[in-house]
Amino acid sequence: MIDCFKSFVYQKENTKFAVAKLTSDENRVCYFVKLQYIKAMDLIKFVQDEFVTRNELPEFAAGDTITVYYEIKEGNKTRTQFFRGVVIQKRGNGSSETFTIRKMSGTVGVERIFPINLPSIQKIEVNKRGKVRRARIYYFRGLTGKKARIKEKRN
Repeated sequence: MIDCFKSFVYQKENTKFAVAKLTSDENRVCYFVKLQYIKAMDLIKFVQDEFVTRNELPEFAAGDTITVYYEIKEGNKTRTQFFRGVVIQKRGNGSSETFTIRKMSGTVGVERIFPINLPSIQKIEVNKRGKVRRARIYYFRGLTGKKARIKEKRN
């Protein structure tokens, strides 16, 4: 496990160096990376790509009906709960990517936003592939009844 992470940038003769120090339980590891003309956001993106663990999830897009299985901790107990609905949008990139799912609970629409790299996500099942023309289907919120159906993609 990572205890602490420190990063800083210093400049020497028109070349910027990014230094990332990573201390772990077992030993101290130092990474020295020479980067040409980097920005602070590039350094953050580099660190996220190197050190953030990624979940192996199936490909899905807006309009797909998916089921997300995730852990919930209640006191000492942990249990698995699922959330099944239509993907409204996928947003962001890298480790900050999120997706929004909408389902109907009775007559009330419920939306939930999940980060892609959420450690409590156990698995994602793609139930149906939807045929939509947009990447973000916000118009789906206003539809009710038969209009709220999404055609299934044929392979």
